[in-house]
Amino acid sequence: MNEITLPYHLIIPSLISMLVLGILFLKRKRIFRNTKMKWFWISVTVFFSFYLFIVGTSTYDDIYAQWNLNTFDLNKDGFFNGNEITPQQKKAMRNLISDTGRNFSFITGCVVSGTLALTVFGIGKIIEFIKNKQNTGYNQKH
Repeated sequence: MNEITLPYHLIIPSLISMLVLGILFLKRKRIFRNTKMKWFWISVTVFFSFYLFIVGTSTYDDIYAQWNLNTFDLNKDGFFNGNEITPQQKKAMRNLISDTGRNFSFITGCVVSGTLALTVFGIGKIIEFIKNKQNTGYNQKH
């Protein structure tokens, strides 16, 4: 087995998510000062947090699966032969090469995180609308 290769289709989205979350953290006072955009920025933070969790976990799992398979290459020649092929090695190989969910997590992460972020945004806007309605006195009887 070759050395561990980095899954760029997973690492790049993870790095972008960390960068965006870092910028949001550094600019949080200025961003959240604007009350009209507050729920937008909260939902953006939720999106990138969950996206980082989903894609970051998949990245870790991919690297771990490669490392686990490399432990069975006893002579470190990059090939499995003879006594290196065991039921555990076959299981490790199957784990590395047949997990399409891990490889498509950058797409499914967008869908799941986007749905969650839109839900947070919608609920936040509804709560904000109800609070504004109560504060302006529309609920009071005349």
